[in-house]
Amino acid sequence: MNAAVNIPSMTTPRVDISGMSPAERLKLAEELWDSLSPADVPLTPAQVVELERREAHYRTHGSAGRPWREVLDEIQRRRG
Repeated sequence: MNAAVNIPSMTTPRVDISGMSPAERLKLAEELWDSLSPADVPLTPAQVVELERREAHYRTHGSAGRPWREVLDEIQRRRG
């Protein structure tokens, strides 16, 4: 049993975003991203290698890191 699948053209958006503000488009992009599961976003071989390297470093030097909030605060202080 073969059923025809109708796949819309990727050149014609299903949602007209031309009237949306940049903030609205960013919110839409965020909602689209959040709707994906990790399995929906495959990693490249290079990303897998890098993640494995970072995990190994963490397992060896776990206490060497700093909390994200602390790092962000430092970056913001440097920017003035």
